[in-house]
Amino acid sequence: QVQLVESGGGLVQPGGPLRLFCAASGRIIGIGAMGWYRQAPGKGRELVATITGGGITNYADSVKGRFTISRDNAKNSVYLQMSSLKPGDTAVYYCNAWILSVGPGMDAWGKGTLITVSS
Repeated sequence: QVQLVESGGGLVQPGGPLRLFCAASGRIIGIGAMGWYRQAPGKGRELVATITGGGITNYADSVKGRFTISRDNAKNSVYLQMSSLKPGDTAVYYCNAWILSVGPGMDAWGKGTLITVSS
């Protein structure tokens, strides 16, 4: 089995920074694109940022210039460095990755980590 585990969420004041971590574990042969998504209360899940295996990044317009996604292929990990956080960034953040394991590739999701931006 393959699993993604996020960490780093919590309560942060507006304007503050926070860093999210996500590590994939299990019988992994390779990992393709990785990314972060979020779901705010009462809203659908939306893309935050993605990064390909080669390091090409993509960001939602709402986070451009404030968030930075990166990955460590040797550690099967992806990170999200967030700065200038706003109350509107409050959401459950989910890690996502396309993982090649035993059998067909799979679109894997973590269970999510809550970020609350509030004073």
